[in-house]
Amino acid sequence: MEKYLAPKSEQLKLLEVDQLQNHPAKRVNIVSLKLVKENSFLYPERNVRSPEDAYKLLRQFLVEVDREYFIVICLDTKNQPTAINVCHIGSLNASIVHPREVLKPAILSNSASVIVAHNHPSNDPTPSREDIEVTKRLVEAGKIIGIDVLDHIVVCSDEYISLKEKGHI
Repeated sequence: MEKYLAPKSEQLKLLEVDQLQNHPAKRVNIVSLKLVKENSFLYPERNVRSPEDAYKLLRQFLVEVDREYFIVICLDTKNQPTAINVCHIGSLNASIVHPREVLKPAILSNSASVIVAHNHPSNDPTPSREDIEVTKRLVEAGKIIGIDVLDHIVVCSDEYISLKEKGHI
């Protein structure tokens, strides 16, 4: 019987099959994943062709909120939005973003690409160092799994900044 070798750093000893009988069994859940549609709306533009189009789509979600919201727009091969996910709601000036959580709705909705966005409640759209770093991580993670991160938009009430237009993507 082949054994899986544990990493040396953990110094774990593997149990033989006969030793397993002396330990209680581990329960393993059988799961399925699905998206749950919470709401929908008509999008007359049909395609997102530019950062300005993305801003117009996102404004209705992000302008009136009092904390940072991180949003994922899932797009099909024609850049038509198929799903919008509020990935994370942060504090007044921060939001924790991990590629796994950002790309999960894109994977589940069979997206070809995504546009990510978040708001700055301060109403200053200048991207922070963290905004730029997380964008680079998302782009790299997207490349690995085959989902393009087209842009990261920082949304404020009357203006926005596209990290793609600023050369960060």
